[in-house]
Amino acid sequence: MNLDLAVEVVRESLMLMLILSAPVLAAALVIGLAISVFQAVTQIQEQTLTFVPKIIGMGVVAILVTPWVATQIIEFARRMFSGQ
Repeated sequence: MNLDLAVEVVRESLMLMLILSAPVLAAALVIGLAISVFQAVTQIQEQTLTFVPKIIGMGVVAILVTPWVATQIIEFARRMFSGQ
C-alpha cells in the first residue's frame, strides 16, 4: 500500500464516519433547539430538561437509521477488501 492509497482510505473512512453520525447529531441539534425555544418562551430554566428528550430522540433516530448505516458500512468494507 502506497502513501496515496493510505491517505485516500483514511479520508474516505473519516467522511463515512461524518456521514453516518450526521442523522443522530442533527436530531440532537433539532431537539436541543426546540427545547431551548420552549425554555425561552416559558422561562423555565431547568438544566436537566434537555437531557431526557435528547437521549430519547437520538435513540429513536439511531434505531431508524440502523439499516442504512449497516448498508453503508458493508459497502465500505466491500470496497476496502476488494481493493477498489
